Amino acid sequence: MKLITAVIPGASPGERPQELFKEARRRLRWMDYYESHDRNAPLTCRHFDISPQTFYRWKRRYAPRNLKTLEDRSRRPRRVRQPTASADLIEAVLKTRRECPRWGKEKIARLLNEDGWQVSVSMVGRILKRFRDRSILKEPICSSISVRKRLRQRPYATRKPREYQARQPGDIVQLDTIDVRPLPGVIIKHFTARDVVSRWDVV
Repeated sequence: MKLITAVIPGASPGERPQELFKEARRRLRWMDYYESHDRNAPLTCRHFDISPQTFYRWKRRYAPRNLKTLEDRSRRPRRVRQPTASADLIEAVLKTRRECPRWGKEKIARLLNEDGWQVSVSMVGRILKRFRDRSILKEPICSSISVRKRLRQRPYATRKPREYQARQPGDIVQLDTIDVRPLPGVIIKHFTARDVVSRWDVV
């Protein structure tokens, strides 16, 4: 961002001008226009195409003798929570998570408490989040089970009417298939068949 030198309104010739960034210089033009047009705020907002909320927010901050009040303020919280976990506890959380990569903060906290550590679930969660933000901890590949419905009708599988009553084994057989994907690129077909009369299953 480019710094622009601005003279304080009403300053004596010997006073040192203040340096402003571009956005603060633009806000200073709002205030100058406002003062030179009988302090007409609606006219100022229309002239610079800004909302009244924006104008009045900066007008409340504006101090003619201190143009730095028109600069953007830091958005950093005034109070930042400092880590309270010890280095040994952080190392224990990281070690446990690497040994059991699919465990969440609840299980890790329970295991550490059983080992004698005094740690809450929320603290374990904050430690894990800090590791993820710093790319120290990588999440394991999720194993998902997906069910895909066939779009085309199978000619060898005919659905019986709702009122049809099965009377002997083999009359009606219920079929179910599912794709199990434990790893990327690995697909296991799981098949189940049940005879509704004999209750005999084939898996």
